[in-house]
Amino acid sequence: MALTNATLSLRVLARLLSYPDAELRSHLSEMRDALHSEAALGAPRLAELDALMRSLTAQDPLEVEAEYVQLFDRGRATSLHLFEHVHGDSRDRGPAMIDLAKTYEQAGLYLAEGELPDYLPVVLEFVSTQPPKEARAFLGEMAHILNAIFSALVKRQSAYASVLGALLEIAGEKAQAVKVAEDEPLDQSWEEPAVFGGCSTEGQAKPGQPQPIRIVKNEAQRHNVVQGV
Repeated sequence: MALTNATLSLRVLARLLSYPDAELRSHLSEMRDALHSEAALGAPRLAELDALMRSLTAQDPLEVEAEYVQLFDRGRATSLHLFEHVHGDSRDRGPAMIDLAKTYEQAGLYLAEGELPDYLPVVLEFVSTQPPKEARAFLGEMAHILNAIFSALVKRQSAYASVLGALLEIAGEKAQAVKVAEDEPLDQSWEEPAVFGGCSTEGQAKPGQPQPIRIVKNEAQRHNVVQGV
């Protein structure tokens, strides 16, 4: 069975996780139409995303922007910088950033000034350029991090949880709550082998081909999964 092409959906989801400035809010109607036309997501998830976009339109712009900053820029649990959940402030973070940026460059994608390669909207822009099979595998490798962010957003009763749920759905994974110790650095809960599974230019297993992110959990964290949300 052929996998559904989710290129447009991934780009819309990337935008939904970006700072909700006036420009983004002016395109919400088009973004909604793109999600529904591609139909890469099920009706329940689309309904949740519709509700999120309606709320971004209906609320006071200053409140929308302030809530976004409070949600995603204050603490590790909901951080959209993936290496925050993997390396924290350790010295491994820099080399991992360089390797990931090289992966993008091999695909002909270059970061804008000030953009960090582990920022989830940037990662999703890259994933959207990959064939469906590779895109799904790439997201699947990040599923445990996506679920951690999803869980933190659910705990905060944030409608943004629907975006993480949508990403997990595209990956063929189940959005499920996991225990997140918000007062502890998440870099102690996750470990990463060989910086994204050898996706740098040196030592690539498959040079010239899409290289999936490979981030794994510590064994101790495997018992933290609780019932699905």
